[in-house]
Amino acid sequence: MALAVVAGSGAWLLFRSDDGQAATATTTSEVTSTTIEDTVSASGTVDAAKTADLDFPVSGAVTHVWVAEGDTVKKGQRLAEVDPTALEAARTAAQSTLDAAEEQLSEDQDDDASDVQLAADETAVVSARASLDQAEQAVDDAVLRSTIGGIVTTVGVEVGDTVGSSGGSGSASGSASGSASGGSGGASSGSGTPSSTSTSTTTSSSTSAFTVVSQGTYVVDATVASADVAEVKKGLQAKVTVTGVSDTVFGIVESVGLVAQTNNSGAAVFPVTIRITGQRDDLYAGTSATASIVVKQTADVLVVPSRALKSDGDTTYVLKMVDGKATRTTIKVGETYGAQTQVLSGLTSGDTVQVPGFTLPGGTSSSRGGTNQRKGGLPGGDLPAGGFPAGGQAPAGGAGGGFPQ
Repeated sequence: MALAVVAGSGAWLLFRSDDGQAATATTTSEVTSTTIEDTVSASGTVDAAKTADLDFPVSGAVTHVWVAEGDTVKKGQRLAEVDPTALEAARTAAQSTLDAAEEQLSEDQDDDASDVQLAADETAVVSARASLDQAEQAVDDAVLRSTIGGIVTTVGVEVGDTVGSSGGSGSASGSASGSASGGSGGASSGSGTPSSTSTSTTTSSSTSAFTVVSQGTYVVDATVASADVAEVKKGLQAKVTVTGVSDTVFGIVESVGLVAQTNNSGAAVFPVTIRITGQRDDLYAGTSATASIVVKQTADVLVVPSRALKSDGDTTYVLKMVDGKATRTTIKVGETYGAQTQVLSGLTSGDTVQVPGFTLPGGTSSSRGGTNQRKGGLPGGDLPAGGFPAGGQAPAGGAGGGFPQ
């Protein structure tokens, strides 16, 4: 016990300065110029850059399904087909109607019919030609094709299912889809682009017949706080951290939503879409991601470690190393960026300044968040008057007593 007391007291005396304050180890740091980035945080999930939800825009019974979930397809590749018999019959009827209308127009022209009659004949020809175009498109739509290249993630039909719309129309979903309208009965017709919102009568699924997502290209569907959305603009660069990916992923803000949403905490947030640059084979849809959107960059900013700054009234100064000696140098400072502070004047790039290091026992450690120890005593308190308590035991650790652990 006596040896412990001597050792503790010796260490305390060793690190104690002449004025009773604990000595502090110091380091030096070079003043440098850097580029400062102001960023806005966003969080969300990774998603495929393109998603096509595909449905038949015509009615019929499914006769072929050429793909399965997980298959890779090209743009325009066949996915499935419905029986075209009724559609082909409707096309033949439309062709006959057009032929008759054109023949009637020709006869009336030869008979010098009235202008009113000729106008009616021309209208009939135009209408019949439009019906034929729709009927021909419907025959083509009997084969459903992928509108994008990618991976088939959903197959919602089987051979024998009845699919299609019943006189309704709808617009396709997904970034790669367009719009379509369905006809009725055996003469169903469409505009040629599969629709995701047509009313399906499929017995195996009520969702889209097929879903295809792009490969290699991704976006991050994220949100930003309402207080930050005004700074976020289309075209800004972003650094994305993706769960499970060690490298920083880079992206560009593609769109900023104008309508606020409410997050899980009840706060207002705005949707932001960030397009990941380049092709990636290490990302997966549904993975969590956070992004730092760079809203401002300032180049050639002279910075110094914030811990090197000292103050004397309204004066800010540092201890600049000149010929190996620490020399007080008055400076003017600007913005603070985390552990660094901008220097507006008083220093130049390449200068070296003294930086307080870790505070040794007996003092305050700014880098470790320690608290001031009592002056003039062992760390944690002075020895109790009259030595240790009876029994020769050191005072219990805790507030106001004991050796540091």
